[in-house]
Amino acid sequence: MNTQAELIPCIISGGAGTRLWPVSRQEFPKPFIRLADDQSLLQKTFLRAARLPGVRRAMIITNQQVMFRTLEECGKVNERALPLELILEPVGRNTAPAVAAAALSALEDAADVAPLLLILPADHLIDDEDAFAAAVARAARLAAAGRIVTFGLEPTRPETGFGYIEQGAALGEDGNEVARFVEKPDLATAEAYLADGRHLWNSGMFCFAADRMREALARHAPEVLDAVAACLAASPALKGAGRSQRELDRAGFSLCPDISIDYAVLEKTEDAAVVPCALGWNDIGSWDSLAAEFPADADGNRVSGDVLLQDARDCFVQSRGRLIAALGVDNLVVVDTPDALLVADRNRSQEVREVVRRLQQAGHPSFQQHLTSHRPWGYYSVLGEGERYKIKRILVKPAASLSLQMHHHRSEHWIVVSGTALVTHGDSVRMVHTNESTFIPAGEKHRLSNPGVIDLVMIEVQSGEYLGEDDIVRFADVYGRDGGEA
Repeated sequence: MNTQAELIPCIISGGAGTRLWPVSRQEFPKPFIRLADDQSLLQKTFLRAARLPGVRRAMIITNQQVMFRTLEECGKVNERALPLELILEPVGRNTAPAVAAAALSALEDAADVAPLLLILPADHLIDDEDAFAAAVARAARLAAAGRIVTFGLEPTRPETGFGYIEQGAALGEDGNEVARFVEKPDLATAEAYLADGRHLWNSGMFCFAADRMREALARHAPEVLDAVAACLAASPALKGAGRSQRELDRAGFSLCPDISIDYAVLEKTEDAAVVPCALGWNDIGSWDSLAAEFPADADGNRVSGDVLLQDARDCFVQSRGRLIAALGVDNLVVVDTPDALLVADRNRSQEVREVVRRLQQAGHPSFQQHLTSHRPWGYYSVLGEGERYKIKRILVKPAASLSLQMHHHRSEHWIVVSGTALVTHGDSVRMVHTNESTFIPAGEKHRLSNPGVIDLVMIEVQSGEYLGEDDIVRFADVYGRDGGEA
């Protein structure tokens, strides 16, 4: 195979990251979490991929619901204006269908040489980017020779929460054959793996030629390949300036098996290879692992935001918007958000997912969304609500517009705080300026737009029998949405 094949980074950005609740939620998943330098995990992954030598475009697989937030996040750090190719999943189906969709999409416009795909989870941290680039170069050489390559991280401790890869025979200087994949071990086995030097952590990063992955899927997981191919045939790509996007057909993608690429292909193929590497890697799998990314004081405490500690040791405390004071406590995780507070023993931070499971079972809204919800036109924050009323602060970006819509059960009173609003109200269209207001009765078509060059900020007071976000009938939308959101 020609070693000059194009390398395309493919970022898989999915998963709710339930162990990082209350910050990570279904509508604000783990890749959007910001670190001490104010960059999100997704932005860091995108930058790391974009800086690799020879990269000319990037692919992102994510959920349809977070497409606009994904574009916004990547756009802020797309220093080289790399073209983006988005594959949008209507439902989660694990990594095998996602990888299959990436491989088949990459082959659609390939020339004589099939491109190499570099699969990167969006929610991992890597401190040593030089070592990462060197490992990718080694993996690309193996992939160009027909191998399906995984990245094996040299373990630094006996870890029972990761899968392992046992190294086999050497493949020159670039890597080794995979002898076997090992499930998460018990502590004694993990200690033995650390001592023997043959076992590596399975990072979840892969590199392969797109046509080689298609062949492997056809042999080992034909049901995945066939379902994804049929779905892509019903899901044409829409191409525009600087990006293309493909919204996968919901009916077709829902038929795809829910299986990881490890189980579907990697553990079955004889062509698996592993590149051993030490990258300063952190999968940010819990609040305890995220805490390690913040500097510690003399007592082992790590903080973010407005925090005052006295006689506290080995705590991680994160505040967003209000002071947190802690006195005489040890080994705690405290994470505050406007509508939910987590207090946990650091040694049990992996169990936060059980809290989320119980919230979901109870139908509590905090498992799904924050009080502030982002939309392609801007965002809104819920300031207060009670029986028959809800109050929001709404920000609309310059030249942006909400959909033309109507509500069955609620009326809305809009008060402009700053900027100028262009309001469609029934058959009339008029400007509403700062300190002015307008009233939209239930059942009337309306649209809110920002015709200006500064942000439009307004207060919305809703009243009615039902104030759910799904009480919306959309007639027209510049963003092509058809779901129940403004």
